[in-house]
Amino acid sequence: MTDQLLEIEGLRVAVGPPDRRNLAVRDITLAMQPGMRLGVVGESGSGKSTTALAVMGLLPRGAAIDAGSVRYRGEELVGMPESRYRSLRGAEMAVVFQNAGASLNPLIRVGDQIADVVRAHTGASKAQARTRAVETLSAMGLGDPERNARGYPHQYSGGMAQRALLGMALACRPRLLIADEPTTGLDPVVEAQVIDRVVDQIRDQGSSLMIISHDLAVIARAATHIVVMYAGSVVEQGPRDAVLSEPAHPYTRALLGAAVIAREGRFAFIPGRVPVLGADSVGCDFRDRCPLRSALGEPPRCSTDRPSLRPVVQSHAAACHFTAPPA
Repeated sequence: MTDQLLEIEGLRVAVGPPDRRNLAVRDITLAMQPGMRLGVVGESGSGKSTTALAVMGLLPRGAAIDAGSVRYRGEELVGMPESRYRSLRGAEMAVVFQNAGASLNPLIRVGDQIADVVRAHTGASKAQARTRAVETLSAMGLGDPERNARGYPHQYSGGMAQRALLGMALACRPRLLIADEPTTGLDPVVEAQVIDRVVDQIRDQGSSLMIISHDLAVIARAATHIVVMYAGSVVEQGPRDAVLSEPAHPYTRALLGAAVIAREGRFAFIPGRVPVLGADSVGCDFRDRCPLRSALGEPPRCSTDRPSLRPVVQSHAAACHFTAPPA
């Protein structure tokens, strides 16, 4: 048995019709150890959600794993029969997407929805599952959990619904929780409370977390390690503090700069847009938006050679031909 919880190696996901295939994810390689909280950050279109869907075996029609390997506790997930995948989802691996209001069944009491998940994956009795549902709502910070367990989703605020959905995913104590933009639409105070509750539950259960967001503040609060994605690829990865204090890739620096501008109340953006990549795309994907390339006089290799991840310091790597921590 491997000591890695999740291993992704050379993952490529292609989308679109056979004659016009584009790459949503290209050559992703990363690993998660038990207990790790991995933050995956990047703009829309960077491949974050597609990577999560590939891990969970939930890619939409028109998207397929084109190459690579995804292993959970040493077991290959690519090509796994759906019956086996179903036995892992919920019990071993759980996923929560944004928009809790649309994910909860409006016709069923919230406590009953959580209890149904517990019974389906653990074999608990109806009474045991009901107790677990109330405990889950309490652990996620909902006051008067007995009463709230009897409530319907329309009676919940956005923050309450998101807590309930995250609690539902954690109710069976999965080894891995994937949370994809779990705080979208929440105000900053509620967002911080929700993230703190999730982190507390992950620690208490001895689980691991992959949290996906475009918001560096969310990632900084929740994660122990960070992966930065751009145009379907990993451009930087390492321990949280190293990536945030000494970003080595120009894209990571641009994200951090945009975050500072946003905190000042100004409109934050990075000039240009994330490219759509074909299978034959060459060069650095970030080159057309890269201030470092411009400052260096547009070196030809940025257009001809695709940079691979290389070490900056121990456990910290970036995919840039001119990688170096900022002065």
